[in-house]
Amino acid sequence: RGRLSSPFFKPDWNPDLLLSQNYVGHLCAVRRSLLLEIGGFREGFEGSQDYDVVLRTSARTTRIRHLPFVAYHWRSVAGSTARDVRAKSYVTSAATRALQEHIGASARVEPGPLPTTYRVRWPVPADPPLVSLIVPTRDARNVLEPCIESLLAKTSYRRFELVVVDNQSTDPATLEYLRELQRRQAARVVRFDAPFNFSAINNFAVRDAAHGELIGLLNNDLEVIEPGWLEEMVSQALRPDIGAVGARLLYPDGTIQHGGVLLGISGAAGHEHKFLPRAAPGYFGRAQLVHDVSAVTAACLLIRRDTYLKAGGLDESFPIAFNDVDFCLRVRALGLRNLWTPFATLVHHESKSRGLEDTPEKKARFADEKRRLSERWGDALLDDPAYNPNLSLDAEDFSLAWPPRVRKPWF
Repeated sequence: RGRLSSPFFKPDWNPDLLLSQNYVGHLCAVRRSLLLEIGGFREGFEGSQDYDVVLRTSARTTRIRHLPFVAYHWRSVAGSTARDVRAKSYVTSAATRALQEHIGASARVEPGPLPTTYRVRWPVPADPPLVSLIVPTRDARNVLEPCIESLLAKTSYRRFELVVVDNQSTDPATLEYLRELQRRQAARVVRFDAPFNFSAINNFAVRDAAHGELIGLLNNDLEVIEPGWLEEMVSQALRPDIGAVGARLLYPDGTIQHGGVLLGISGAAGHEHKFLPRAAPGYFGRAQLVHDVSAVTAACLLIRRDTYLKAGGLDESFPIAFNDVDFCLRVRALGLRNLWTPFATLVHHESKSRGLEDTPEKKARFADEKRRLSERWGDALLDDPAYNPNLSLDAEDFSLAWPPRVRKPWF
C-alpha cells in the first residue's frame, strides 16, 4: 500500500546468526580484489548467490563492518520472498549447499525451525568430555529435588558429574536429601560455609570440586524437559572460537525467560524476547535461531574449564546480580564469542530459591551492583554488537528507539 513496514535493524557481524540465516541480505559492499579472489558469484547457487558470496568472503577476512542505517527498501509484492520466504523453494536448497560447503564435513546442516533458516549440528567427540554441572543450594528441597531428579532422569548426555554445593542448609528434609544423593552416588555434595555469594560459591566449586573439562553453572530451580539439551550445549562449547554458551530458559507457563542477554537495557542488561511464547519467531527469527550474544545468564551456562579460569572466574564483588554479564564480557575480551542456542531448552522457576528483589536491602544491593557494572564497562553497555542502536534500551522486545540512538553521518 505504499507504506514502509517491518524495518530490519541488524546486529553487527554475527557469525552464528549468519549460519542460521542470511541476515546480511541483498545490500553489501565487497572489496573487488576479494570478490575476484574467491571467484565471484557461482553458477548453481541461483537464489542464494548473495549468501554464498558472503559466506565465502567472510572465510577470507575478519575486516567486516556494519552500517546501522536504513540504506535501502525492499519491495514486497505477490510472489516475492519479501512477502513470503517460501515463494522460491529453490533458495533453501542452494543456501544449504553453500552453508555445508562453508562449514565443511565435520558438522551437518539441517533445515531450521523457520523457512529459509538452518541449524548446524556440531560434532561431539566419540569419547565425550566430562561435564561438571555445579548446582548451588540452600535448603528448599522442594525446589532442589525436582531439578536434580530431572537432570538425572532426562539428560541423554551421560558423561557428567553433578556437584551440589550446600550453602549452609539447616532444613532437615534438605539435609536428608543431600545425604540420599551421596548414598545413591548420584551427586557429590560439597559444603560452602559462608554467607551466600553466587560468584564465590561457583568459583570454589570449579577450583576445588569439579573434575570436568567443561563447566556447567546451573541454578537449583531449573527443570530439564528435553533430553538433548546438554549435548547441544557441549557441541557448541567445544568449538574453539566459542566462550560461554547459554540455553533457552522458559517460565513455567511456556513463555521465554532468557533468550540471550542484551546489554544496555534499563542501564545494565536484559533478556531477549522476554515473555514471548516459546514457538514465536521473535525479531526476524532470532528467538528460534542460534546466534552470538554479548552475554548469557549464569542460571544455565556452559563453558570450557580453561576458559573459565583464564577469564578469572566470576567476580566475587558481584555476589548476586550481574556477575554473569561481567564474566561474559571478560570472556569476550579474550577474543571468544558467547552464544545462545534455542536447541537447549529448560524451564526456569525463576527466583524460587532466593526470592524477588523486593526488600529495601535487596534493592539497595541490586542498585549498587548495577552501578558498579556501569562504572566498569561504561559505553560497552550502550553499544551491544549483537543489538542495534535503532532499537530501544527501555524494553526487551526489539521495539524501536525514539529518537534513534545513532545519527546518519550524511545528515
